[in-house]
Amino acid sequence: TTHPTLITPDSPTQRVGDRPASQFVSVRHNIPLYSLENAFDFVELSQWEDRWKRNAIDVDRADYICELKIDGSAIALTYEKGILTRGVTRGDGTTGEDITQNIKTIHSIPLRLNLSDPPNMLEVRGEAFLPIETFEKINKEREKAGEQLFANPRNAAAGTLRQLDSKKVADRKLQFFAYTLHHSKVTNDKDGIPNSQEKALNLLQEIGFLVNPNRQVCDSIEFVNNYYQTWETKRKNLPYLTDGVVVKINDYSLQEKLGFTNKFPRWAIALKYPAEEVPTLVKDISVNVGRTGAVTPMAVMNPVFVAGTTVQKATLHNLDRITELDIRIGDTVVIRKAGEIIPEVVRVLKEMRPKDAQPYQFPTHCPECTSLLVRSQSEAVIRCVNSSCPAILRGSVVHWASRDALDIRGLGEKIVVLLVDNNLIKSVADIYSLNNSQIASLERMGERSAEKLIGAIEDSKIQPFARVLYGLGIRHVGKTIAKLLVEKYPTIELLSQASIASIASIYGIGDEIAEAVVRWFKIEANQELVDRLQQAGLQLTTQQTTESNTSQTNNSLTGKSFVITGTLPTLKRSEAQELIERAGGKVSSSVSNKTNYLVVGEEAGSKLAKAEKLGIEILIEAELLDLLRKYY
Repeated sequence: TTHPTLITPDSPTQRVGDRPASQFVSVRHNIPLYSLENAFDFVELSQWEDRWKRNAIDVDRADYICELKIDGSAIALTYEKGILTRGVTRGDGTTGEDITQNIKTIHSIPLRLNLSDPPNMLEVRGEAFLPIETFEKINKEREKAGEQLFANPRNAAAGTLRQLDSKKVADRKLQFFAYTLHHSKVTNDKDGIPNSQEKALNLLQEIGFLVNPNRQVCDSIEFVNNYYQTWETKRKNLPYLTDGVVVKINDYSLQEKLGFTNKFPRWAIALKYPAEEVPTLVKDISVNVGRTGAVTPMAVMNPVFVAGTTVQKATLHNLDRITELDIRIGDTVVIRKAGEIIPEVVRVLKEMRPKDAQPYQFPTHCPECTSLLVRSQSEAVIRCVNSSCPAILRGSVVHWASRDALDIRGLGEKIVVLLVDNNLIKSVADIYSLNNSQIASLERMGERSAEKLIGAIEDSKIQPFARVLYGLGIRHVGKTIAKLLVEKYPTIELLSQASIASIASIYGIGDEIAEAVVRWFKIEANQELVDRLQQAGLQLTTQQTTESNTSQTNNSLTGKSFVITGTLPTLKRSEAQELIERAGGKVSSSVSNKTNYLVVGEEAGSKLAKAEKLGIEILIEAELLDLLRKYY
């Protein structure tokens, strides 16, 4: 007889699913995930202490527990009778995505808890992250494959968790630190039910979780500061990234007494570290020509590790910045990552300058096509104005194929370089004349890759007029401006014939943008490009249907102004903007007394403070989606 195989939920075979998921499902959190208030120095930390003491009334001191703030992605885990049944991303704190199959691939997350008498349900919170060594290995593999590199380990961890194929997630080897236990009756034999964060962390470790060992209980805010200062240096030797210290009141009864504001727990705060600055040597200064012809100087340096990645180049912005820094080849400079992403030179250590270092001479001719470079009186940028320049062509095609424009998957920078260098394209319109054999003949391309790319190019023909207009790369015409122009001029012919005064009369568009649009359509080569794109079947008109006009008329969001700030949990900013605009609202870049709503994500900055001062209604992503559901 054949005996059936019994596979338990905590079996090692359940670590990786058999087949990729088709999509992730949005689910509501059992317990909301609040974000943390930020402090950036001891003064702000002391002010936070003063605030919680005012709320506690009869409490004038507390022990704090300090934990390193791991730079990854927050995860909520649900265990039923000790078995892992659900893993959910943080999302907007109220809802997140169910990524249970991916969570099971992380070996530092137990499938079954080490508890003799587990409760019916408990929840564990923690941070999924990529160790630095693993992150660098992944980026090397992506570089070899011609794929876009991850900006930092945090982005890589978030991107990995949202892979539909759990086998790919398993290959990335994510790690997980647990830091919160939610259940009032979870106990162990030694200490009983934990009544403090310190005891909860110890219990998490005992029941099978990896818990960061670098935690410390401090009996005063001064000792918290000592911990913070100590780890500002020591963190550079850790195998993972940390961007600050999480400070919590240790005692659970005091935590419960203090409670929460609308956004944060009153009993916890994140004490963030300033952007890391690192010295290195400038070996050369090169220039890069972009799609608009802008010539950007770059410092080429000895490799140095900054904020999670090895950096060899840093932007110098323009000639004025070079003059201001007085940077020279051979200088020792201090660099940092602007916004934790783009490396830039902060200052030159002139006391370390070699005696023979010469002032840098900005090139007078384009390094790509040798055309004379031009600088207008109205801007700091120096440009190549030769429309046939290979660098401008490459940049234009990459922009055309980008996600927010025509979204041609597979047409990345390395493929574009091959197409241009092999004289297969001399214009954006040439993309639509490519065939399978031409693409298959390129390095690292084959028949299957060629078929996929040709399919993606064909699919791009259905992208709406606003995306096509944005893809044309007209100066000052971003995604929002393109949508405003299409609303006023529903065909390319109407737009091409519009006057400066007519375009400038559109709310949100001024004379400079209007002049750039009119100037672009007057150039004969651009007129030929539009003709060829029409012949290729691109969407150069927009259909104003009766249904859409009715929804605009009846929509109570018509005329409402939104501003989006910070990183939203599940939506890209462009996606949120599109949803708002489809519901009749407008999205602006700055907060004013005309703003109706401010949509906030993580690390919202000065816009949040200004909106609060003006009394503007503030929405998190979940509240925005609730508002929009009424109009869809």
